[in-house]
Amino acid sequence: MTVAIPSNPSTFDPINQGNHDAMVVNQLIFENLIEIDGEGRRRPMLAKAMPAISADRTEYVFELRDDVTFQNGQPFTAEDVKYSYDYMLDPAHKALRRSVWTNIESVDVLDRYKVRFKLKTPFRPFLDYMTKYMGIFPAGSREKYGNEIFQQKPEGLGTGPGIFVSARSNDVVEFRRNPNYWRKDNVGWDRLRVRIVSEEAARIAALLSKSVHIIGAPPVRDYIRLRQAKAQGITGGSRPALGSMMLMIHNTRKPPFDDPNFRKAVSLATDRKTIAEKIFNGLVEPSAVPAPASAWWYNANAAEALAFNLDKAKAYLAKSRYASGAEFELLYSSQGYLLDVGDAALFIQASLARLGIKVKLQPLETGQLIEQVFAGNQTSVLMAVIGPSDPTFIIQGIYTPNQVMTRSSGYSSERLNTLLSDSFRVDDEPSLGPILAEMQAILAEDSPSTWIGAIHSFNLWRTNVQGFEPNTGITLRLTDVAVTDPR
Repeated sequence: MTVAIPSNPSTFDPINQGNHDAMVVNQLIFENLIEIDGEGRRRPMLAKAMPAISADRTEYVFELRDDVTFQNGQPFTAEDVKYSYDYMLDPAHKALRRSVWTNIESVDVLDRYKVRFKLKTPFRPFLDYMTKYMGIFPAGSREKYGNEIFQQKPEGLGTGPGIFVSARSNDVVEFRRNPNYWRKDNVGWDRLRVRIVSEEAARIAALLSKSVHIIGAPPVRDYIRLRQAKAQGITGGSRPALGSMMLMIHNTRKPPFDDPNFRKAVSLATDRKTIAEKIFNGLVEPSAVPAPASAWWYNANAAEALAFNLDKAKAYLAKSRYASGAEFELLYSSQGYLLDVGDAALFIQASLARLGIKVKLQPLETGQLIEQVFAGNQTSVLMAVIGPSDPTFIIQGIYTPNQVMTRSSGYSSERLNTLLSDSFRVDDEPSLGPILAEMQAILAEDSPSTWIGAIHSFNLWRTNVQGFEPNTGITLRLTDVAVTDPR
């Protein structure tokens, strides 16, 4: 089986991968205690069942599977879980995703197949985060093999269905089926090739020519045209991507986005409905706040305050320090990271020109784009952001101190930080709803980003592919997929 994704994996190390398209390669090798299935439901993975949780929600005890081995033949035990989390949490190792795990106080081995996580305080998103941004590797493996092996050639280091064979940068990553995989007969392929095909037209051509079976991030126009073209041997599908949004992340430390009135003007000048309907054909659900309009926690009043209104946009621009005009550079991925935002960038450029705001569009290769955003070097970037299904993940990651994308916005609000902490202590809609609503109201008032809407996961694949479905987490899920007729 051969699949095509738009961008190159920056690393194979599960605790340092920042590219969601490329996470497919990590997740074929490394697994977690629990996972999210294609429809977004939590289910046990390396754990036998969902954990026992203490009454104060600070202790999680997992019973582990006793029939799992690593690809190198080493048995999987609780010691491996403790080692993996302890290694990731050590500040000296500078794990990219460490910041989402710092609420862990300790990981304790209770017996060979039982492990306990103790948290410093209740942390509602804990199980959602555990399905992502992590992977279990053998105890002692970092010292034995070195980090370079995890980054470039992690053969035998995971428990997953795919054993790493080889990789050529910007070309292909090859896997062979793990013959001792614990799910036994679930793997539908013997060899798997993940091709890196950055050009959208080339991914479509590869699908039409039958040289690939599944493609990630297809262009919307081609997706609409081909998803029902079964006469050509192609089909497709979509579903809402949990924890996703498309937005412009403004660097509030840099002009002109250091002025809240200017930021509000940009948000009010953004016609989300047209972007969603005309550019993305309904595959983006418009929203001016960090919540899908269909979600139970959506704050309609906060969203309405930023609804498209050119007159209001002009009024806020006139109140800003940049009333006489401004210009800024807008970065976006040239490779369609998660989805292609190039046409939306052009539309936003034209829209802001009506206010006298000049936007210089700057496409970058996805890896370069992510590096610039994580470092906070951008003035503004248009991109899709995807995370676990928890409604606070994107807010936490971009606007709170010491998170992976904190530098990208440079924004901080003491009240927002307090509300975020409050939200971690509750787990029911009546308690959580007002907290999330106030968080959206603060972000609408301060407008550190311009929110466009929640995105859908959508893919195209050959009709001889069985068992594949779009994933709510966007990253391709390939374990159960099979090709019935390779011709």
